[in-house]
Amino acid sequence: MPEQPPTLLRLLTPQLDATSVFPAVALLGLVAYLAGVRALHARRRRWPWYRTASFTAGIGTVLLVTGTQVMGYGMTLFSVHMLQKLVLSVLSAMLIMLGAPVILAVRTLPRRGIGAGCRRLLLGLLRSRATRVLAHPAVTTAVFIGSLYGIYFTPLFDVLMRSATGNVAMLTLFLGTGLLAFGGAFAIGPWPHRASPPVRLIELMAPGPLHAFFAVAVMMANRPLVQTFTHPPQSWGVDVMTDQLAAGNIVWGFGEVPTIAAAVVIFAQWVGANRRQTDATDARADAERDAYNARLEQLATRAQAPDRR
Repeated sequence: MPEQPPTLLRLLTPQLDATSVFPAVALLGLVAYLAGVRALHARRRRWPWYRTASFTAGIGTVLLVTGTQVMGYGMTLFSVHMLQKLVLSVLSAMLIMLGAPVILAVRTLPRRGIGAGCRRLLLGLLRSRATRVLAHPAVTTAVFIGSLYGIYFTPLFDVLMRSATGNVAMLTLFLGTGLLAFGGAFAIGPWPHRASPPVRLIELMAPGPLHAFFAVAVMMANRPLVQTFTHPPQSWGVDVMTDQLAAGNIVWGFGEVPTIAAAVVIFAQWVGANRRQTDATDARADAERDAYNARLEQLATRAQAPDRR
């Protein structure tokens, strides 16, 4: 736990110890992803560079809030904790899913040996009924909103924050919820739930009012919402209510920019899908016209053949 008041430099100072589960898993995920990209290149199959950049940036944001002293300060100050929670559930999740790790895994996992078993397991999970239910927008939205109201407005948050293990479990829930939500919103690759772009836009915007209401409730509260952050070190000179107000402002800010960015991505997917559909329709029409013209030429040739005799 930190002993000095937070500064930007102290927040970004690396902090790795026996409880650093997130940084270890994140680095393993990045290594596996880059190995998959290399395997595709070895087969002379292209993989968009921007997907690799997005996934790498997503892992970088995970490391930024879990492999630094943000972890310690996040168990002491409400504002730092809320920043950590929203980076994981919104920014990190959005960037990771834009990297299309699921489709990369399906393309690169071998069809023989141990890799084949992993591939069958992955496809089985994606096609299972439990995964389809869990990835349904109604479920992901309920879990995302529940992670706000059900944790912060109940004693559950204080129970989880009593130990580093509980804190890691809660952060895992935040990141997992975000991955499911943005996985369904972007629907890249063999995702269990696939809706049309207009429906996905509606699903993305639906939690907005509840998210905004939570931010307002935090900012307008006249008493501390959770007991964990009511006694910061006196030498830090932190006012509990001012820190809680900052936490509410962070929630409000994260409800705008990332949502707009995700909406732009979905709209671009929509435009691209329409363009590909139009190109395919035009190609079929051109092929049918060419076949029709060729048929007419054959008929004309046959009609002229008797006259030449």
